[in-house]
Amino acid sequence: FFFFFGGLSTRLWDLGKGIPGAMVAKAKKVKYFAHLEEALNKYPRGIIVHADFVGSKQISDIRVAMRGKAELIFGKNTMIRKCIKNLTKDGGHPEWESIIPIMKGNLGFIFTMGDLNEVIDTLKTYTKPAAAKAGVVAPCSVTIPKGPTGLDPAQTSFFQALNIATKINKGSIEIINDCQVIKEGEKVGNSEAALLTKLNVKPFVYGLEVHYIYEGGVFPPSVLQITDDTLMTKWMSAISNVAALSLGASFLTEVSLAPTIASGFKNVLAVALECDYTEIPQVQEVKDFLDNPDAFLSAMPAAGSASGGSGGAATAPAEEAKAPEPEPEPEEEEEEMGFDLFD
Repeated sequence: FFFFFGGLSTRLWDLGKGIPGAMVAKAKKVKYFAHLEEALNKYPRGIIVHADFVGSKQISDIRVAMRGKAELIFGKNTMIRKCIKNLTKDGGHPEWESIIPIMKGNLGFIFTMGDLNEVIDTLKTYTKPAAAKAGVVAPCSVTIPKGPTGLDPAQTSFFQALNIATKINKGSIEIINDCQVIKEGEKVGNSEAALLTKLNVKPFVYGLEVHYIYEGGVFPPSVLQITDDTLMTKWMSAISNVAALSLGASFLTEVSLAPTIASGFKNVLAVALECDYTEIPQVQEVKDFLDNPDAFLSAMPAAGSASGGSGGAATAPAEEAKAPEPEPEPEEEEEEMGFDLFD
């Protein structure tokens, strides 16, 4: 009896101790939801970054560097998705709703009021080299250059496991040719990781990696490479397509107005020339050209020499100064001798 009630009281005491902890966790969750909602309403743009293999010290340094410029927010993906779903359940803010499907993996937010390129430049300065660990997906390919390694001949087994040709030179292992030990996107093996550790090589660099751009929606990072020249090129290409379609369909639009007027004036010009009607100045110019094309052709070099300055004048003296070609020397005739060899 004593043991029964003693155990029951102990369990009730444990449950009582757990209640304040649950209330604290719930209060933290409510505070986080309010913080994320405030950031989404306050900042017009941001960056969604990937934080795998990034230490807390790196993130702390980035927070200090971006103080007053940007704000970092990290949290569980389930909490972020639940918060945004609650905020968009009435159908408002579709730009927030576009964040929900991409929240997979170790992601976080960097919100800012300023230029995103400045934030990205700051992130690039806070990177840290790291060794290759077994089982990690390689972010880049790794090649070991040829030459001495500084390892003693007893450790050739590491190179033999990876089929790396070596030789012994002056009491140490020397790699004969450059060899690629890790390929980008593949998992690092135990042999590769052990060899790179032996060589004291840290091939990978980790930092907050930009995965998405948030500004009225979610976009890939390549949108930051779009410039005004890129937009104008796309715009002019679209205008050309609309003009061609309008002209082909004989449907007048603003972009096809100028080509349509030009085509109509060509017809007017042809009729005026056929009827010998020269009251229009452009018709008179075309008629003068057709009557005496040599006059226009002779005027073109003169205009070119006038615009070119001394360039055209320097051509004539150069031609005059050209040395005359030497006249061919006459062939000498053989004189007839007064005797014959067989006389």
